[in-house]
Amino acid sequence: MSELKGRKLVLGVTGGVAAYKAAELVRLLGKAGADVHVVLTEGGARFVTAVTFQALSGNPVWTDLWDPRMGNNMAHIDLTRDADAILIAPATADVMAKLTHGLADDLLTTLCLARDCPLLVAPAMNRQMWEHPATRRNAEQLAADGVTLFGPGAGEQACGEVGLGRMLEPEELCEAVIGFFQPKLLAGRRIVMTAGPTFEPIDPVRGITNSSSGKMAYGLARACVQAGAEVVLVSGPVALPVPMGARRVSVRSALEMREAVLTAVPGSDVFIGVAAVADYRPATSAEHKIKKSGAELAITLTPNPDILAEVAALPTPPFCVGFAAESRNLDEYAEGKRKAKKLPMVVGNLVQDGLGGDDNQVVLFDEAGRHPLPKAPKPEVARAIVAHLAALLPKN
Repeated sequence: MSELKGRKLVLGVTGGVAAYKAAELVRLLGKAGADVHVVLTEGGARFVTAVTFQALSGNPVWTDLWDPRMGNNMAHIDLTRDADAILIAPATADVMAKLTHGLADDLLTTLCLARDCPLLVAPAMNRQMWEHPATRRNAEQLAADGVTLFGPGAGEQACGEVGLGRMLEPEELCEAVIGFFQPKLLAGRRIVMTAGPTFEPIDPVRGITNSSSGKMAYGLARACVQAGAEVVLVSGPVALPVPMGARRVSVRSALEMREAVLTAVPGSDVFIGVAAVADYRPATSAEHKIKKSGAELAITLTPNPDILAEVAALPTPPFCVGFAAESRNLDEYAEGKRKAKKLPMVVGNLVQDGLGGDDNQVVLFDEAGRHPLPKAPKPEVARAIVAHLAALLPKN
């Protein structure tokens, strides 16, 4: 997806060993549709050359405050005139100190002082440098000045130590940039969601499940985070990375999912039941593997609890959104589900249009009627659902 299509980004690369990650970051930002212009400091050029960044970005690399390629010799002003943001990655302790105090002794720091666009900073340094009171003060002052800090992350560092200070990975930074440009329609909201299938054990190795991939729920969790919400994702067994900024609670069975939801939902503003929860589970689960005998095997099934209905029936329920995956009669079943469970909103789709795939086509049902959305990749569908949801929520 071209989630940054039409965005011009100025990427400042300073003199930290994490500069090698900036090359991959340029590639990912470009893949997302951004037009990336790299400003390489003298220190940054000691780690990665301008040739690398020019090849990856497809644009000239800027290093000199007095670069004659800019007709008026004012690269420090003109480079950001039509930019959507400046991103400094890696941002060393030195450059953070300069930004805090308004110093402008090279092209990058001068650009930051003469900008009209947002400034995004990805700190990268040794844990002791990050923990130093001066750096902590500088970080706090930058945030107070409206600068957005991405990270730092924690983990093993080039010096061999472990702790906070390392730059976020390129994939995380690209996600952070994409999220930065999304409207914060859910700012201040706390959302609990369910995702994926459940697995109802027959014995230690077999169980009842379904073909839900979790992609729609994970895409929706990502969209909610990018819209400014705090997200708790109660997830069945799926092989998907947790969206940056969401907190995952892993479960297997419907009973485990119910317990996790009822624990997480107090204090939440919204509950979204996206998971394909098994309607039934084996009445008993064998302690040991059932051996093949050739004879027929009868399994008694018992109903699972209806998690969404239980949350919607709480004395003070959050705003509840249901999902209805049907194989036919979508309008009848989805609207029937919304009315029966007294839900303000249901997202309905035919399983042949989206279950397990990368695209989806849904219809939104609320008190005002039905609102069909065009078929699109699940991240786009998720953003459209978020926009509709946000419009229905009571104002804070």
